[in-house]
Amino acid sequence: MPQFAMITGEVTYTPGDGAPIEIPRGRVEVALAPDSATLSWEAAKGIAGLTAIPRTQFDDYVKDGKITLEPDSQPASDSPSA
Repeated sequence: MPQFAMITGEVTYTPGDGAPIEIPRGRVEVALAPDSATLSWEAAKGIAGLTAIPRTQFDDYVKDGKITLEPDSQPASDSPSA
């Protein structure tokens, strides 16, 4: 089941060895794995954006309020235990 969130602050990803690229503010679909989060969004009309970031980075963005999970799509407790 997909989860959805809102990008509400500066959230970036780094493709390969390139410079960080900002994910546009707005709604994204989130697929969580124990070690990563895959985010997809509409980059432009009819053009999808897609990236995977480390799960720890995703969790930090949520903690900092830069990504806000939609209330009925809270992540399952599959994050690694400390």
